[in-house]
Amino acid sequence: MKLILTNEVSGLGAPGDVVEVKDGYGRNYLIPRGFAMRWTRGAEKQIETIRKSRDAREIRDLGTAKEVAGQLGALRVRLSTRAGDSGRLFGSITTGDIADAVKAAGGPVLDRRRIEIVNPIKSVGSHKVKVKLHPEVSAAVDVEVVAG
Repeated sequence: MKLILTNEVSGLGAPGDVVEVKDGYGRNYLIPRGFAMRWTRGAEKQIETIRKSRDAREIRDLGTAKEVAGQLGALRVRLSTRAGDSGRLFGSITTGDIADAVKAAGGPVLDRRRIEIVNPIKSVGSHKVKVKLHPEVSAAVDVEVVAG
C-alpha cells in the first residue's frame, strides 16, 4: 500500500514522505490515527505543500532546538509520587508526567510524544530520559523520582 505521511512516524519517515507499507499496517494503524493518507495523483500535489512547511519549520527549529537542549541539560526535574516502603511506585511515570514536571521546574513546554522512556520508570531514584527535539538534536533530562 502506498501512503503519504502527514505526521512523523518513528522508523518510517517524516511528513510528506511517500512510503510503501503492508496493507494492514496502513489500513488499521496509520490512516485511522491520522499519521498518513492514501497516495493518489491529487494527493501527490499536496506533498510539496507538506514538505515546504516541514522545511520551513525545521530550519527555524534547528537553532531553537539547540537552545532548548541546553536548557534541558541544566534543568533538575523532580517528580513526587506515591510509592511503597521498598521504593516501588504504585503505577509508573508517564511521558505526560515528565512533560508537566519539566514545565513546573521552569523548563520549556515539551510535547509528550517527543519524550522517549527506554525502560518504564517504576521505582524511586534518578532516571535518564531522552527528548527528541529535532531529527538532528536530542537532549537527555535527569528525572529524580521521590516518594511523596
